[in-house]
Amino acid sequence: MTIAPADPASGIIEQAADGPGAALLRTLTDLTADLPDTDPGRVASAALRGRNARSDAAELRGLATDAAAGLISEDPAYSRLAARLLTRHIADEAAGQGAVSFSASVAVGHREGLIADRTAEFVTLHAARLDALIDQDADDRFGYFGLRTLYSRYLLRHPITRQVIETPQHFMLRVASGLAEDISAGAVDEVAALYGLMSRLDYLPSSPTLFNSGTRHPQMSSCYLLDSPLDELDSIYSRYHQVARLSKHAGGIGLSYSRIRARGSLIRGTNGHSNGIVPFLKTLDASVAAVNQGGRRKGAAAIYLETWHADIEEFLELRDNTGEDARRTHNLNLAHWIPDEFMRRVEADADWSLFSPADVPGLVDLWGDEFDAAYRGAEAEGLARKTIPARELYGRMMRTLAQTGNGWMTFKDASNRTANQTAEPGKVVHSSNLCTEILEVTDDGETAVCNLGSVNLGSFVLASGVIDWERLDETVRTAVTFLDRVVDINFYPTEQAGRSNAKWRPVGLGAMGLQDVFFKLRLPFDSPEAKALSTKIAERIMLAAYEASCALAERNGPLPAWSQTRAARGVLHPDHYDVALNWPERWDALRTRVAESGMRNSLLLAIAPTATIASIAGVYECIEPQVSNLFKRETLSGEFLQVNAYLVQELKKLGVWDAQTREALRESSGSVQGFSWIPADVRALYRTAWELPQRGLIDMAAARTPFLDQSQSLNLFLETPTIGKLSSMYAYAWKQGLKTTYYLRSRPATRIARAASATAPAAATIPVQQASAPDADAIACSLENPESCEACQ
Repeated sequence: MTIAPADPASGIIEQAADGPGAALLRTLTDLTADLPDTDPGRVASAALRGRNARSDAAELRGLATDAAAGLISEDPAYSRLAARLLTRHIADEAAGQGAVSFSASVAVGHREGLIADRTAEFVTLHAARLDALIDQDADDRFGYFGLRTLYSRYLLRHPITRQVIETPQHFMLRVASGLAEDISAGAVDEVAALYGLMSRLDYLPSSPTLFNSGTRHPQMSSCYLLDSPLDELDSIYSRYHQVARLSKHAGGIGLSYSRIRARGSLIRGTNGHSNGIVPFLKTLDASVAAVNQGGRRKGAAAIYLETWHADIEEFLELRDNTGEDARRTHNLNLAHWIPDEFMRRVEADADWSLFSPADVPGLVDLWGDEFDAAYRGAEAEGLARKTIPARELYGRMMRTLAQTGNGWMTFKDASNRTANQTAEPGKVVHSSNLCTEILEVTDDGETAVCNLGSVNLGSFVLASGVIDWERLDETVRTAVTFLDRVVDINFYPTEQAGRSNAKWRPVGLGAMGLQDVFFKLRLPFDSPEAKALSTKIAERIMLAAYEASCALAERNGPLPAWSQTRAARGVLHPDHYDVALNWPERWDALRTRVAESGMRNSLLLAIAPTATIASIAGVYECIEPQVSNLFKRETLSGEFLQVNAYLVQELKKLGVWDAQTREALRESSGSVQGFSWIPADVRALYRTAWELPQRGLIDMAAARTPFLDQSQSLNLFLETPTIGKLSSMYAYAWKQGLKTTYYLRSRPATRIARAASATAPAAATIPVQQASAPDADAIACSLENPESCEACQ
């Protein structure tokens, strides 16, 4: 753990008298000219104490960067200082590789085999215009941890020296240039618009696009959804191959397994009996671990199983830390694909029948009334392998959630009932994706694909306390244009993925920084005003996105499968809900355009977790409340504490941001609810996810659902989950019409321990993953370390 540097020694001037030390102090003084709450002398003193006889100016600057980062928990202004120091380091490192301008950076990357020929040609043709686009001051918008994330994971590096060959602004313009429609002069204006959004941190594409746009391997899609393999060996092993290829190129996987016969089912070809789904999932588990995402991110997949499958009880044990390891899958995430009939029987305390797909092969492809009739018919025919009380199975599902955070609750009928792609018989959504925000049809020949990006909502709050709706519209239009562009220029690892994406052209525009909006407007997260504003924002984004898709259809024609959508029949997603519209005239005009020209995309809205890109932008993740007012960030240089900058600003105004408050914040694990010396309204505003009623999160998610034609990654938070609490919480989510939920977060997996004092050993540092945490992979997607998330954006 990196400890904040001690107060400067009285001899700081003497320590800095030598050339490098004096130069460092001058640099720090210059960089803090507009940061009055920082102490450059204190940072310089810590850096000088850490130097050795061979330390040069660059090493001293690195030591100063770490020292400033160690002070962020005392004042967020030090994040700006640390970022400014790191910016200089990155610029020097890139220049050392010849990247002295954007066009020079691309030339270096192309020469080293990193940049695609098309991108290099575009940049060469328009070098002067593109070089002039670079905003030299834009790096100052980064906080330290966002910039550190970019530097560590996103900037292209020389294949031999491993030094970066682009600055953050070069990187963003390279991503935008990689999405240029063609190499014409007119394409530069579009590229400039996207670069402007990214450099202002108004919008960011998801990580695969950031990793790969403009490179020789332009796999820019985030999510792949595969239907269950057929109940035959060749299909099962073919699916292994498809998953491996998709995972190799940084795709997160959602895979149904509901067609595979249950354990004990007859195998007619051999007159033996099946071992069920578990051995096949064990093989898949090993494959996902072996084929990581291009060496950059841990391979990740979520397996979906319908709750009527006779292997459901063994499925619930796959993530257990006890039992036979041959029947455990420690790398796969688990999710339930739940029909309404099951939830109704839980509610009525009725029995629930379990079947082998070999006996009821049609159930997988049915939903709603047709599923209900077929399911009851199979029961009447005596085809069930086992019948148990529905509440008993539901209780086991809740227990798995409480113990592992896995076994996500996603609802089959709600997901299909309003889906734009399910208008015709045979078109069925069989699962969601790795993060439960994507809902697209799949079959044996179609692998659904989604390209993601997220609007930074906090950027659109004006100083006057209102949302800049017009600029939000403009941002959404640009974002949709480039998300759609990915469909055409993307590299598809499998034929099934390419065919499906070209046919349906779905995209997933999401949001991040909703908590920032509420902090800026001083709205408690669970207040009626916050819920109303959240819904209004979701509606405006959908409206602007649909208008943009209509404009693309007017220009390029509608999606090939347009006639198969609900929208082609005059039914837009909000029509499925009893909801009042804030802009009815614009919706009417949109309907007229849709009827005349169609839409370019079958689906447009999905709120992904945004773990990494929210860290880059320096905002709170997606639509979630904050999890703590004090949390840890991990970098290669060590672990640093970060404090809620909005809270610090508030406490400074009150005159109570002092050593006593900082220590109390550490002692309270980042909660201010026990701080009697600050006003009640401030305490209410800065509650954490653990201190908010989860009904409020569910109600807010339900209110925005009419304006999400896919879904949302909705985590729920219970400090001490019990079966009773979970049962009622997820039943409520189902009744409210949610399509999907994501992780159950429990406090022991993310608790902040007491902070180490400056004299305490590093081993006592905070926060830590508790040894008793049931989910061994919680660190990989830690709430308090989003930039280390290996499975999300």
